[in-house]
Amino acid sequence: MARLRWMTAGESHGPSLVAIVEGIPAGMPLLSEDVDHDLGRRQRGYGRGGRMKIETDKAQLVGGVRGGETLGGPIALRIDNRDHVNWAGRMGPDPFPSTPEPLTRPRPGHADLAGGLKYDRKDLRDILERASARETASRVAVGGVCRKLLSLLHIDIFAHVVSIGPVTATLPDLPFPELRTRARASDLACVDPDAETAMRKAIHEASHAGDTLGGVFEVIATGLPPGLGSHVQWDRKLDGRLAQALMSIHAIKGVELGLGFTAATLRGSQVHDPITYDPAHHFDRPTNRAGGLEGGITNGMPLICRAAMKPIATLKTALPSVDVLTKEPFDAAHERSDICAVAAASVVGEAMVAITLADAVLEKFGGDSLGELRRNLETYRAQLAAY
Repeated sequence: MARLRWMTAGESHGPSLVAIVEGIPAGMPLLSEDVDHDLGRRQRGYGRGGRMKIETDKAQLVGGVRGGETLGGPIALRIDNRDHVNWAGRMGPDPFPSTPEPLTRPRPGHADLAGGLKYDRKDLRDILERASARETASRVAVGGVCRKLLSLLHIDIFAHVVSIGPVTATLPDLPFPELRTRARASDLACVDPDAETAMRKAIHEASHAGDTLGGVFEVIATGLPPGLGSHVQWDRKLDGRLAQALMSIHAIKGVELGLGFTAATLRGSQVHDPITYDPAHHFDRPTNRAGGLEGGITNGMPLICRAAMKPIATLKTALPSVDVLTKEPFDAAHERSDICAVAAASVVGEAMVAITLADAVLEKFGGDSLGELRRNLETYRAQLAAY
């Protein structure tokens, strides 16, 4: 059973989004500002839609924190939807004065039709409101709490955009802190200025064509000790847990760790990382093609994950669909949407990796308080040094 439990609730145009995370040790410093920074990053990025001009996401800590420190119990967070006021009479828990006009034309690529069939809902707004990527704001809030915990253990996580549409960035040979700084300074989370310019042009052209673009982002975690995860059971393998977490993000259709799919095209001698030993640095690897994981366990190298995001499914130039009531062919319904959200998805990717790693850290080291967790980690580091 996971040491860290979390859940989100709420609809895209409902009153608010809610998240609860349980398992964070007592005594951890936590302010709403620790979460709000990432929420703001999620809203930025060239190619985002009009909704981001309406919302100014702020997290309210409504449980589990007292005087700026966690108490050891569940932490509850709420993010109000400012746009809810514009949906009076159509969204909310109370009975409506009159029945809202149903949405009956499912959008290809969305959960609309599959969800309508599964839950027997003829008004597809009952599906799309929860299936909306607006839900990821809650995930980023939970990820912000987990990022805070990891940072106190000297574990850092950042992401950058590798490609958008046909444009692929060149990753400069720079230290990770410099790559992190460059990614955070870019409107598209891209560390290659020339590629960023080409990405903006591609997004602009797609917008004028009534189309959308996807891409690939990479999440990197540094400071991880070897030994997180396990080889002994399928659901304890950390690579599998990371893949599931990243794949659960809206519109993500592929996940890689290390060389990923490229490894399948190479010989073993070009894939596996040699092991060296230096008494000053202990065991090391001159390469990191495995992406920091071997046998489902972290090996002490930086963790590197990539996720591929399909183009946004809501198109201004609508695709053919069928009305679920009349069964007549129609163009799909168009909801306000983004042209490209790969940079925003990279922030969600950071959050999901932070959540997964925080769970793995708590699983390995335990501790009901931050002090106990730190002592357990230091004892383990001493064990590694003596190995």
